[in-house]
Amino acid sequence: MSSLVEVMDSQNLAIIGASRDPFKPGALLIKVLQDTGFKGKVAGVNPGGGEVYGTILYPCLEDVPFLVDLAVFYIPPVLVPDILEQCARKGVKGVVISAEGFAESGEDGRQFQEKVQAILRKTGIRGFGPNTLGLINTRTGLTTSYFSNQEMLQPGSIGFAAQSGVFVGALLRYFTSLGGLGISKGLGLGNKVDVDESDALQYFHADPETRFIGLYLEDVRDGRRFLETARAVTRDKPVLLLKGGRTARGAQATASHTASLAVDDAVFDGALRQAGVIRMDSIEEMVNTMMGFAWAPLPDGNRIALVTYSGAQAIMAIDAAIQSGLGLADFAPDTRMKIAEVIATDAKSKNPIDIFPDMMAHGFEKTVTRILSALFEDPGVHGIILISFAQEGAEMHQPVVDVWRKYHSKPLFVSLMGVQKDIRACGDFFLDNEVPFFPFPETGVHVFKHMWQVAAQKKRMD
Repeated sequence: MSSLVEVMDSQNLAIIGASRDPFKPGALLIKVLQDTGFKGKVAGVNPGGGEVYGTILYPCLEDVPFLVDLAVFYIPPVLVPDILEQCARKGVKGVVISAEGFAESGEDGRQFQEKVQAILRKTGIRGFGPNTLGLINTRTGLTTSYFSNQEMLQPGSIGFAAQSGVFVGALLRYFTSLGGLGISKGLGLGNKVDVDESDALQYFHADPETRFIGLYLEDVRDGRRFLETARAVTRDKPVLLLKGGRTARGAQATASHTASLAVDDAVFDGALRQAGVIRMDSIEEMVNTMMGFAWAPLPDGNRIALVTYSGAQAIMAIDAAIQSGLGLADFAPDTRMKIAEVIATDAKSKNPIDIFPDMMAHGFEKTVTRILSALFEDPGVHGIILISFAQEGAEMHQPVVDVWRKYHSKPLFVSLMGVQKDIRACGDFFLDNEVPFFPFPETGVHVFKHMWQVAAQKKRMD
């Protein structure tokens, strides 16, 4: 049986069912591989021959004049078994089956999927899908998704696997557009005819370019194996999981999406906690938490400091922190003295630190630089949330970025309120500089909570 490492490091691709129509998926994938700079050899396979985007389309896989590591199928289910046999004769290591119409579609599709599974087991070929856009390896420029673009292939630290077709493409396109939030590898699992979530976890665990892992699942094929694997992985790398089908109606929908079987969500949730997996409640929470893990170090403790323009927002953040099991930092005497240089009122120099109106006297740059530097230097502060206003001219926030780059020793999250267009401009400025940014401070509190969960687990294991 081929290893996932061999498949993910594939050099030469064959696209089965590539069309001469430049707007069909197989042809679009050829164009994507050209545009994103994939260095390996690429061939199309189409019984009618021809070419598209300058790439030859061979009538049969066995006509391709070079070794093929990975084959991508854009063909109907009924044709897949015979083409898999051709792949075995050609020495193909892995296949991505993009088509729908397998187990999720009914009895006929289920029989096709079982036949495919039997061939994969017999030949040792590793299979992804059916019903998936497939694979991304940003180190080599490999992608099997015609939905990919250059931003998605910028190397990052996130290993991401999804039990869905377009989800792994659309979500990756979204969060790789957020500044420097990039992936190391992406795996589309689809119906999991072969490669499943446990295989993905094992692969990411061993991958040196993956610092933490994100999963979207609709079911778990082998619960015991998954939890044992997750328990081993979370000792070294954070695992964030978003699961669809938590409700009865949601589970009903997953059955027609990827032929998933329902599991008791309460039981599953408890098992995840025991395995050290961080459960996400929404796509938004998943993306925000990835931002924290990607750009900020893990905290040494659970006490946060708030620096704010707005008392109301700070109070909401404090409530969220206490409800999340976090604490407010008590500042060291030296820290209080440094803060007092720019905040005259004693009550406003405590946690939360209220920078208005003193900031009007000292200016934004001096005020935030002194305060943030003092908080970074205080070992009793484990994370910082800055609540500020978005104004025209995002460059006014450069002092925050400068302090972040100088210290970078604990999480710093920024929250801004103001006119929507200014929030977008200032938010993009922070994201481009890899400073975690959230419109509301409570979001930063929840991201910090997840990071502290991972840090605390590591402390218990040391």
